[in-house]
Amino acid sequence: MNILRLLPAIFSLLLLSAHFSRAGLLIFSLLFLIVQLLLFIKRAWVARLIQIVLIIGTIEWIRTIVNYVLERQAIGEPYIRLVIILGIVALFTGLSALVFKNQFLKERYKL
Repeated sequence: MNILRLLPAIFSLLLLSAHFSRAGLLIFSLLFLIVQLLLFIKRAWVARLIQIVLIIGTIEWIRTIVNYVLERQAIGEPYIRLVIILGIVALFTGLSALVFKNQFLKERYKL
């Protein structure tokens, strides 16, 4: 049942992996896939590392929003929908770091 509690974090890491893959940064893409395997290790440092990675991922989404908006503004394309969609993804990624506040996951990762 803990897998269901971890789904937001797993999904966020998969989205980040796809994001980097699309950008042609396969090393980062693989890194985000490999980080998910750490979730099988029941240690406090794993939970903290995943939280840090998700916060860094949130910063990456925000950086991506800014870059895409600047590109779209430069060519006169609309960008509001892009901001909304990627903003939701950034918010979801940031909130995914909070899954370790769950009592069952605190026990699992000895937090």
